[in-house]
Amino acid sequence: MKLHREKHRLDVSVSDLSGSRFDDVNLSGATYENVNMSGGTFHDVNMSGWRVKNVNLSGLRIEDANLAGASLAGCELAGMTIDGIDVGDLLRTWEARAKPEGEP
Repeated sequence: MKLHREKHRLDVSVSDLSGSRFDDVNLSGATYENVNMSGGTFHDVNMSGWRVKNVNLSGLRIEDANLAGASLAGCELAGMTIDGIDVGDLLRTWEARAKPEGEP
């Protein structure tokens, strides 16, 4: 199915749209729930204001991104790196330096 210069709200459920291609599309305000987006590629995408919860981002690679104001909370960080630096090591080093002298 091809949609070109259309403006519709789609309500899609229990469907297979694998292999679909979206180019110059406005999906602002869309909701994704119980969706498999594994192996997808996002290029030149505005994701500002996104809220992501209970997702599997293992193997995610982010390049040339604006992460200003980004926040991670309650996340599994094993093996995560930033510019080749292991985040677990980075946090342990920061915590050790942040403790006042004499505290264990």
